[in-house]
Amino acid sequence: MKKSQPSNFLVHATQPYLCENCGQSVLGGRYNNHCLSCLWSKHLDEDTPGDRASECKGLMEPIGVVQKKGKWRILHQCVNCHKQSVVDSAPDDNFDLIIELSHN
Repeated sequence: MKKSQPSNFLVHATQPYLCENCGQSVLGGRYNNHCLSCLWSKHLDEDTPGDRASECKGLMEPIGVVQKKGKWRILHQCVNCHKQSVVDSAPDDNFDLIIELSHN
């Protein structure tokens, strides 16, 4: 007998959306909710990546990057509530902007 999924189960599906900062079409998923072109994001998660529990929904400005174990991570700050988060970069991200942010 198969167990049913809990009601808070999150699907790892991708879905397209338009970046609210630059208007670029983005194919986002549970963990990738930043624009590959301008690196801006939206404050969707509250406690854990992918929980989509934030009530703020403000835009998340990329304010810096860090490198960890050879991977670039983007530091975002919400323009509404100022919460900060760090997300992994994606292979198709605008690398020129990542380099620019590394000088901040």
